[in-house]
Amino acid sequence: DPYYRFNDVMYRWISLDNWTYSRTFKTPFDIRKWQKVNLVFEGVDTVAQILINNISLGRTDNMFNRYSFDITSVIKEANFLEVRFLSAVSYAAEQSRCHKPYSIPPACPPPVQKGECHANFIRKEQCSFSWDWGPSFPTQGIWKDVRIEAYNYYHLIYFSLTSFFVKSAQQWNLEIESIFDVVSSKPIAGLVTVNIPKLQTQQTFSVKLQPGEGSIVLLVNINKSSTVEAWWPNGHGKQSGYNMTTTFIMEAGYQIEKFSKAYFRTVELVQEPIPGSPGLSFYFRINGRPIFIKGSNWIPADSFQDRVTYDTLWLLLKSAADANMNALRVWGGGVYEQDEFYDICDELGIMIWQDFMFACALYPTDQNYLDSVRAEVSHQVRRLKSHPSIILWSGNNENEAAIASNWFSIPYADREVYIKDYVMLYVKNIREIVLTEDKSRPFIASSPTNGLESVKEGWLSQNPYDTHYGDTHFYDYSNDCWNWTVYPKTRFASEYGFQSWPSFSTIEKVSSAEDRSYTSNFSLHRQHHENGNDQMLQQIGHHFKLPRSSDPVKKFKDTIYLTQVMQAQCIKTETEFYRFSRSEIIKGEGHTMGALYWQLNDIWQAPSWASLEYGGKWKLLHYFAQNFFAPLLPVAYEDKGVLYIYGVSDLHVDHKLTLRVVVHAWSSLEPVCTLAKDGVIVKAQSAVPIYTESINDLLERCRNCTRKSCVITFSLVGEGGLQSPTNHHFLSSLKDAVGLQKTQLSASVSQQDDVYVFVLQTTAIAPFVSLDVGSIKGRFSDNGFLMTKKNKVVVFYPWEPTSVEELEKSLTLTSLVDVV
Repeated sequence: DPYYRFNDVMYRWISLDNWTYSRTFKTPFDIRKWQKVNLVFEGVDTVAQILINNISLGRTDNMFNRYSFDITSVIKEANFLEVRFLSAVSYAAEQSRCHKPYSIPPACPPPVQKGECHANFIRKEQCSFSWDWGPSFPTQGIWKDVRIEAYNYYHLIYFSLTSFFVKSAQQWNLEIESIFDVVSSKPIAGLVTVNIPKLQTQQTFSVKLQPGEGSIVLLVNINKSSTVEAWWPNGHGKQSGYNMTTTFIMEAGYQIEKFSKAYFRTVELVQEPIPGSPGLSFYFRINGRPIFIKGSNWIPADSFQDRVTYDTLWLLLKSAADANMNALRVWGGGVYEQDEFYDICDELGIMIWQDFMFACALYPTDQNYLDSVRAEVSHQVRRLKSHPSIILWSGNNENEAAIASNWFSIPYADREVYIKDYVMLYVKNIREIVLTEDKSRPFIASSPTNGLESVKEGWLSQNPYDTHYGDTHFYDYSNDCWNWTVYPKTRFASEYGFQSWPSFSTIEKVSSAEDRSYTSNFSLHRQHHENGNDQMLQQIGHHFKLPRSSDPVKKFKDTIYLTQVMQAQCIKTETEFYRFSRSEIIKGEGHTMGALYWQLNDIWQAPSWASLEYGGKWKLLHYFAQNFFAPLLPVAYEDKGVLYIYGVSDLHVDHKLTLRVVVHAWSSLEPVCTLAKDGVIVKAQSAVPIYTESINDLLERCRNCTRKSCVITFSLVGEGGLQSPTNHHFLSSLKDAVGLQKTQLSASVSQQDDVYVFVLQTTAIAPFVSLDVGSIKGRFSDNGFLMTKKNKVVVFYPWEPTSVEELEKSLTLTSLVDVV
């Protein structure tokens, strides 16, 4: 396994060599009967020469492009096909060397990443040369389908549909674009019929296809007497789509019948002045409704893309939806995802912020490079624009910030040339193509950006991290993460996060016995972020006692557990801050309308910012996300000795609820005092303060309580089973908690239909109770919780067949008091 131990470094020679793929094949049809025969590569990774029967067809140099070669005159009955690859690493180095006029940084990744140099000189998955969460595996090969197409007269290359709502007519329109290759020497006329039975809509168009490659655009008006159900994000409505048939009947050639799904949704990126706040808003309106974006950032699910199956994608994306997420950002250092990825997002209601594949670097703009990028962008937009899940195109990841904050120490006198390149690439090329190809969704040039303010400043703002405009990325590993005042009160938080280690069972698969300690060579080797392992211990140290077991494996497991507790608690604090800032402006800042933490998934088994481990196992953070992204949530924070509780709601109507505030002493399962506040109005799609009390008054009211001896839990309850998760607020660090007792945790397991029920028992209050069933695939209904009652029922949803015996045998129960 390339992921085993130190194999990423041991196998480096593979990427430094050149590899040739070849095969023979017999043509399964009579060549003489076809006017045109193409050899089509959906994806070649990356630099190769393609030969058939020893005749060179051409070269490839862009992993994100589709390549089609005309083989009409060279195909025989028996053929020999070769794809001769060049090492991506040597190619990138050579391209950089040839770029004489000025250097294009960064040259190489930091040594801690053990990566390759000049990734910015090759149109290939940028993180395949290493990243701060992933290994360097610069692959060479045929990463997508290859096929032979033979046709007469005409052939359909791309087919896409986008919906528009015409306000003046109060009517939905569908724009259908078909791109053809016409091989006959004169135009071909015919009829196209579009039929959407469920919407009583059928329209026939007469069309004329001109010789060569060209497109036809048809505008279908949806029958006004039909009720169109729009496509809504997860948590806001249904993901309705309509079966549609498009039939092309031409006077020459065959008939084409295209079956597709038509979705109806509008998206606007709103950037308007806000009363009482300098700057502009930055939020998404879907079908006319402002939506708070909740989710995470997506990276490639594997260094070897052919291992990413439909099931891999389904598991990860379903886990995102199950954690109440409605959006993911496909980050610009990976790949444009496969069709199935976007199909699943359409089905689950996960909105996609789609980056173009440029990240954390400056890029060349010579003509060959631009031509290649133009082909890539136009191919990807045509391929993807029919998906309602995609709500935004974004030019790059952090490259505006890289120039503005001068990451690469460029002398001030030389800045202009890089600014010119930046505008040339993202504005004059990428943006221009996107606006031509797709008028149905917004485009921004970078993330983080100041949106319209960046545009006004010539596409490069002074400070792309300005909280008054656009989106922000924010990382801070030195300050105490429980302190909400360090977080930016931004319009939109598109990246923020903390690292943790994946579970022992995940690490076990790729390590040997000597590796399993926090300070082993292996643990250092897997950490690609400078000082990452120490930063985690430092952050844990703010609030928890570090493990001191003399048994090295126990100590390692305890440390892993604490990194996950720390990460979950940190990102909970930060995300709740973004959610309660939704409706208020404080000192000119606020109206936060998005929280996408970094990152959702992992590319291999290693410490990272992810909430889902490689293989799909949920870290504690992902269980916490299910709660901190809940549609209805009470959130608490302290300011100058006063406790504030906000009611945060993504629901579409106001609710009258009861707020329950329960104070527990760490030493007892019996609550010290309980308060129920009735008639609390939690407004639709907003965050409003619903409770205020000074901590001193609260401690007075609940006698026998001090900050160190008590903890607060609270929840919202309404009619008809409406209920928020139970949230908690700590009054002191847990390392200072008084009265916490060693507890006997136990669980009985039983099977009910296709799920398993765990009944937990505790003899004392148990913080951060974790259930772990090792490598049995599945997830729990809840995990990492504060257990304040004697019993708790947790459900296990298996992703593969298992049994009560297997689960009992694999189960480990851990709470904070087990860490010694």
